[in-house]
Amino acid sequence: MALAQRKDLLGLRDMSREEIEMILQTAVPMKDIIKRDIKKVPTLRGKALVTVFYEPSTRTRTSFEIAGKYLSADTVNLAVSTSSVQKGESLRDTIKTIEVMGFDVIVMRHAMSGTPHYVARNTDMRVINAGDGANEHPTQALLDLYTIKEKKGTLEGLAVTIVGDILHSRVARSNIYGLSKFGCDIRVVGPSTLMAPEIEKLGVKCYYDLEKAVAGADVVNILRIQKERQHSGLFPTLDEYANLYMIKKDKLKKAKEDVLILHPGPMNRGVEISSEIADGTQALINEQVTNGVAVRMALLFLMMGGTRDESTN
Repeated sequence: MALAQRKDLLGLRDMSREEIEMILQTAVPMKDIIKRDIKKVPTLRGKALVTVFYEPSTRTRTSFEIAGKYLSADTVNLAVSTSSVQKGESLRDTIKTIEVMGFDVIVMRHAMSGTPHYVARNTDMRVINAGDGANEHPTQALLDLYTIKEKKGTLEGLAVTIVGDILHSRVARSNIYGLSKFGCDIRVVGPSTLMAPEIEKLGVKCYYDLEKAVAGADVVNILRIQKERQHSGLFPTLDEYANLYMIKKDKLKKAKEDVLILHPGPMNRGVEISSEIADGTQALINEQVTNGVAVRMALLFLMMGGTRDESTN
């Protein structure tokens, strides 16, 4: 299915390898636009995009907003904290209000898994999932795939280790769904209390020993430890977690010499990643942010009816 024919992007689980490749290929000229002195093309002039985030976000919300602007779409951010949601307006009524204003695309983040799917069934607008509960975060996975492919030249058959809170991570799930379509050797590692039940059914290898999990790895993708969940007693202390699972130089000795380090941000330095690694040459954390804009530009371009010839004009 071509993305122009797909009404919504709700996750990578049901997305084909061909669709993913199309997005990654289209992101290449989009990244060139970002590097220009004048970062503007008229491709989506007359189109309107709204971002609706029920959870905090810096990178995802801002990158969608600037991606739309670079493509000349009109972009609006609905601040949920100051909207009629605070007066008790239902989600369905909020969405319908937005729809009748004439928006073409809504980018939504919500704490409850499945909310963008519900919205998609109840609106004619195109819906892009910017993270729903612990379910999926498809555009984060797409930018991770783009970053890996840009540096490695391919995604095919790479060994990728995902470290941290697998249980609550929508980033991990979307990455697993995406990487699996390219035959990657996917490993997940973390404390047993943060390991999702039956995660191996998704075709990944499960580890509890970090050094074993990163042995021979081409890529190490580090998840944010969600400190807000620590009160649940899922691990004793941050210091203990850092001692066992923080990515630092000595923990990477058995990884490939040219191993890439990814992190979706925001980072907890000294907990899941050392400053030496975060600021080192193998870390692509800032580059991921740039690539996030390019990938989201590509996605908006493809879903909102642009043609490839227009992408670099």
